[in-house]
Amino acid sequence: MTQQSSKSADKEAVKNESPKASSPDVTVTRIREGLPFPLGANWDGLGVNFALFSANATKVELCLFDSSGEVELERIELPEYTDEIFHGYLPDAHPGLIYGYRVYGPYDPKNGHRFNHNKLLIDPYAKQLVGQLKWSEALFGYTIGHPDGDLSFDERDSAPFVPKSKVIDPAYTWGRDQRVSVPWDKTVLYETHTRGFTMRHPSVPEELRGTFSGLMVDDVIQHIRSLGVSSVELLPIHAFVNDQHLLQKGMTNYWGYNTIAFFAPDPRYLAHGKIAEFKEMVAHMHHAGLEVILDVVYNHTAEGNELGPTLSMRGIDNASYYRLMPDDKRFYINDSGTGNTLDLSHPCVLQMVTDSLRYWATEMHVDGFRFDLATILGRYHDGFDERHSFLVACRQDPVLRQVKMIAEPWDCGPGGYQVGGFPPGWVEWNDKFRDTVRAFWKGDEGQLADFANRMTASGNMFNQRGRRPYASVNFITAHDGFTLHDLVSYNDKHNEDNDENNQDGSNDNRSWNHGVEGPTDDPEINALRLRQMRNFFSTLLLAQGTPMMVAGDEFARTQHGNNNAYCQDSEIGWVNWELDEDGESLLKFVKRLIKLRLTYPILRRGRFLVGDYNEELGVKDVTWLAPNGNEMSVEQWQDVHARCLGMLMDGRAQETGIRRRGSEATLLLVVNSHHEGVNFTFPEVPEGVNWTCLIDTNQPDTHSKEHFDFGQEYTITPRSLVLFELQKEEQK
Repeated sequence: MTQQSSKSADKEAVKNESPKASSPDVTVTRIREGLPFPLGANWDGLGVNFALFSANATKVELCLFDSSGEVELERIELPEYTDEIFHGYLPDAHPGLIYGYRVYGPYDPKNGHRFNHNKLLIDPYAKQLVGQLKWSEALFGYTIGHPDGDLSFDERDSAPFVPKSKVIDPAYTWGRDQRVSVPWDKTVLYETHTRGFTMRHPSVPEELRGTFSGLMVDDVIQHIRSLGVSSVELLPIHAFVNDQHLLQKGMTNYWGYNTIAFFAPDPRYLAHGKIAEFKEMVAHMHHAGLEVILDVVYNHTAEGNELGPTLSMRGIDNASYYRLMPDDKRFYINDSGTGNTLDLSHPCVLQMVTDSLRYWATEMHVDGFRFDLATILGRYHDGFDERHSFLVACRQDPVLRQVKMIAEPWDCGPGGYQVGGFPPGWVEWNDKFRDTVRAFWKGDEGQLADFANRMTASGNMFNQRGRRPYASVNFITAHDGFTLHDLVSYNDKHNEDNDENNQDGSNDNRSWNHGVEGPTDDPEINALRLRQMRNFFSTLLLAQGTPMMVAGDEFARTQHGNNNAYCQDSEIGWVNWELDEDGESLLKFVKRLIKLRLTYPILRRGRFLVGDYNEELGVKDVTWLAPNGNEMSVEQWQDVHARCLGMLMDGRAQETGIRRRGSEATLLLVVNSHHEGVNFTFPEVPEGVNWTCLIDTNQPDTHSKEHFDFGQEYTITPRSLVLFELQKEEQK
């Protein structure tokens, strides 16, 4: 089909699919004034109150649809306008009512206004959506192909192609459910995808795979619980849009970072089409002692730039919702890299985002949030400000200050990299941990000093203003990038399946294939790769800070070298639950590591390890040791060829601000990223007798707990990590 014939077919579809949409009956007999609050469509047991913010609209019509959402039945003008809120009340309306809005006002893109009442709009406060977006030229406020471009005005009705909003009954019996509230020092984050986690799980019925119901299956929850992780972090579950160009290539926006409704779960994740399904999933997770964290995308919407569709906020009040270029409001500021940026400096946009967060925390019992491109949320027009109204509101809000708040502290705008720059109360993704640890185990030169810093929660960035080590969210892998298996199996990305000529995805992976690109039958290479995965996991879970791991890494899941599977709703993006022998072995090892982390409090201290000598207590909280067992010298720190280091964590160091000796175990962590073995001499520690090996990544199945005397040498095999515990007199 040619492009021209495609456009003709598109226009014909609009004409044929919506015979009543252009002239539905308009009635005002049932509408009452209602209230300007709360925003959205809210049922009070007798009727539904509708309230919609718009500072620049002249009129708002409430459009009602039949139960299928396909036939527009009538349009009702909201009769009142109070404090920039259009509102009305339908006394005979009830849950299940399907609706949308048509908003009138100036179509003046040069001044930031893009009102077009021909476009049906999603309620920004909709709690549920019905149907999926169907791409059509009618979705755009301007006429595609017109000489004036987005300055033109399109009169076609978009109703047949837009998801509709639905009134819900919020009632749900939670019973005894409440937030798990895992302390930060015991938190281990487990990032996963609602759909991809269960699509290939053998215990999940086919009709439930890829849904919230799939996550409730006993075997699924039992796997997560058996790991010892505390918090399940779900990639975006807010209703999102599949990009047109991806659908044309037979792909989807699999990850979901393209939100269009901040209060509604995506319909694709509801096996039975009911909001209660999400609540049931949360209740099941809580019953298993697991927190639920949502990855949320408040930095932009799916409406894109000036050439994007009019789906919701653009048609409701473009000039209020989005950050526009100050010298030409026709164009959008694009700090998100996706075409537009929400303007959280506007009080009503700020209200929408905080209302959304409170809704998920209170009504849906969510335990926390991870904020995509969080720097944007703290931006004024002159840049990031840690005192931005949004960040202040979160800290002051009695609900939000009690849940976990995790920032991805960067965006695409000027001064966008803000790792360590968020205010107290926030924890942050620490990409420097990822980059340094990858480089160290790859064997890069000059990494030792940075590695030591990362192992102590990057105190150079986070040890300020009373922030704690857990403020650093440490990770080796995330949804974006190589899986752990692929990190040790590929030198280069292999994103050919994304159909972008392998141009997408990061080129800075700091990965190493260990001699062969991709799969190999060489037993030595496979053994080394597996040991490196153990090294990465050991570093992650034995370091100070909050560890985050990615689902499937615990048993060496692969994406076959694809480091940008955002569009791969396929076996590339799904977790494969068919574990081989190496996968089973790694899984067993990871469980041991997490158990060790939770057993030894010194591995998750509430105070930064700084290496200062406390004369009063006669203790140094952390001592860095050279292979000869002596403290590292300046020259040794500066030796770019040095790749072996000991980290002595003294359990006698004060545990809190009270100046008294601690009572924790003393541990010695030794790392060697050299291609040759290194003989490490055990240091002598007061009040100790000898050392016992807890973990050796070269001997993952060893549980002998062999003792080693002070001054004795231990050969740290090439590319290995070893953890020892100091045995005291009473333990011997």
